Parts: sequence; C-alpha cells; structure tokens
Amino acid sequence: MEKLRVVVKEIAYTQNHAKLTPLQRSLFIPVLSFASSLYRIALSLRHSLYRFRLFRNHRLPVPVISVGNLTWGGNGKTPMVEFIARWLAESGISPLILTRGYAGGDEARMLERHLFGRPAKIGVGANRAAVAASYFERYGYVDPRSSTSNQKLCLEQKVESHLNLEKIGAVILDDGMQHWSLQRDLEIVMINGLMLWGNCQLVPLGPLREPLTALRRADVAVVHHADLVSEQNLKDIEHVIREVKESLPIFFTRMTPSFFFEVANINSKLPLGALCNTIILCLSAIGSANAFVAAMEKIGASYVDRLDFSDHHVFRARDVEMIRRRLEELEEKFGSKPIVVITEKDYDRDSEILKHLHPFKVLALCSELQTISHRGCSKNGFKKLLKELLRVKLPSAN
Repeated sequence: MEKLRVVVKEIAYTQNHAKLTPLQRSLFIPVLSFASSLYRIALSLRHSLYRFRLFRNHRLPVPVISVGNLTWGGNGKTPMVEFIARWLAESGISPLILTRGYAGGDEARMLERHLFGRPAKIGVGANRAAVAASYFERYGYVDPRSSTSNQKLCLEQKVESHLNLEKIGAVILDDGMQHWSLQRDLEIVMINGLMLWGNCQLVPLGPLREPLTALRRADVAVVHHADLVSEQNLKDIEHVIREVKESLPIFFTRMTPSFFFEVANINSKLPLGALCNTIILCLSAIGSANAFVAAMEKIGASYVDRLDFSDHHVFRARDVEMIRRRLEELEEKFGSKPIVVITEKDYDRDSEILKHLHPFKVLALCSELQTISHRGCSKNGFKKLLKELLRVKLPSAN
C-alpha cells in the first residue's frame, strides 16, 4: 500500500506525463483518471445538496474560523490552527478546536501539548457539529456577536473572569475547507509553496480536493514554506491566486525550528546546535518532507540522509527493521553512529515504536509557525486583518 501511495503521489505532482514510466502511463493514468471523474461528479453533487439545503449546514453560536486547503497534506494547517488559538487565548477568548483526528489523532495530541495551560479546548470527531454541541453543553459559550454580551469581539480587552475563560468564545476548524456541514465566519486557505497544485487535477489523479476556483470562497490565503521558495515562484503563486480572486489578501509563513527532545524522554530539551557535525537520518511520514529535510540541512550536520513515508503512515515493525538497516549502512560508511530525527507529528502518532531503534538515538524536532514580513505583510498585519474580517462578518462587534 505504501508503494502504491508513492506512485500515486508521483503522478499527481508530475505535470508532463511523458516523464512517467510506460506502466504508469498505460495502467495507472487511465484508472486514476476514471476515479478522478467519479470524484468530480460526487463533489459537484455534494455541493448541490448543500446549496439547495437538502444537506443541512449548522450555524454555531460563536464565530467559526476555518483553516483548510485545496490539496493533500503538508500545507501548515495545524500550525496555523495553533497560531490562531494562541492569539485568541492571549486576547481573552477561549477557543474550541475541532479536528477530525486522522491517524489516531496525532495533530490533536500535539495541539494539546503545545496549548497546555491555556484556555483552549480540543474536540476530536468526524461529526464536528455534534462534538461542538457537547462542548457547549459542558462549558457554555460567550457569543461575542450579541449586543447584550459583556464580551464583544474586541481582542484588545482581556477577560479576567475564570468563568468567562471557561466559556467557549470561538471555534477553529482544523482542515475545515471541505467540511461544509458547518457555516464559518472566516475561511483561511493554506497553500504549500513547495508543492503547490501539482498537475492541477482532482484526486486521485492529482492532488486537488477541489478545483482552484474554490479559492473564491476564501477570505485569506497563506503561502506556507515561503522561506524555501524563490521570489519569482512567489510572484507566480500570487499571480495564479489573483486570477481566481483578485481581492484575496495573501500572507506568507514558515516553520522555524526551535529545539529537539529525546523520544525516550519528552522532558529533555536539546538546542539545535547539538547536532552540529553529526550524521542525521531524517525520518518522516508527513505531507511536506522536503521542508523538514531542508531545515535539518541548515543546522550544520556533516551529512543528512532521509527516509520518507506517506502522510499519516503508521510505523510498523517491518519499517523499524528497514530504518535500522539504513542506520547501520550509514554507521559503516561514516564510522560514527547516526542520529534519527523525526517530526513532532511522527512522535505523537506513536511515541513507542521508534524506541525500538536503540542503541541509535532518536530525537523529535519542535518547530513553530512564523509569519514572514514580505511585500508589506507582517505578523501584526495578519492579526489586524483577521480582526477586521471578523468585524465585517459580525456587524455587532466594536
């Protein structure tokens, strides 16, 4: 199955089919094209059912911010969700994050750890309306759109009451762009600057969950991994976005490495310089492994190797044996023990399996999303725009 995923991804991100193997062109392309046509029909039907209100879409009693994307993973959705949750919590509004919980909920566990001690709640489940209702019943909510509420959407004001902090004041949808059963007040679309839209075909022939015209629904576009993209490519990305929706605000973000911790001891904290002049094996099952490897290549290691698995892959015993063989090859080649580096998402998917690589050391890299000051866009400008957009959508706000 893993090999099939690799082949499908290769086809999705190859714009010139002449570069594919004869087997891929003769067998995979026709099958994937047929499946993609069926997906397009199903997508159109589903959209019509919502448009004509045959499928219900729920209105929650607090503002809803959706963070989503148009393609497969690696777009920075979860880091952006954390960024917004921190911003709301620091502004006195308790956010509820609604996530589907892929691969056993690796993103949810990472969010819980990063937001520990803050008035943020995380609800996991496919039926997000039902999950939200259960949290509203348990904690209550404060509607910042209500003219009678003590709490309007004025993010400069701090709310000192512990009771009010317990009450939910906003909902953040993780991977929410295609989750049409919930109405939203703000739609943020994340775009992977390194991988973009591939062959511009719908899944499974291409990486698109929806046609690029879906950008018209967005209120904000964020180009992620922008620090790894050339200026010309950034201009090309902006041009494509403007062709779909000329007025769409565009911001730029990156993932900035912070420190490492040992998989065997999550309370450990190692500086980035600890791996200077070492041999590193980057091991990941995430949507954008190139960005992860690029970060490791910048910290001063003597040599960086990589093993990539498909997004949300769950490591098995046979994977551990394959990883061990690669580590032994590296040790024999360079004469010193290599160090395995994984992402936090890989750690949270299964924190135990990689401990079986002993005596090889396994470290997890902690990174945080940062906005990039580029072409007049900045962190403060991004936050200011979010406030303004929410106020436009919520006329009762100050």
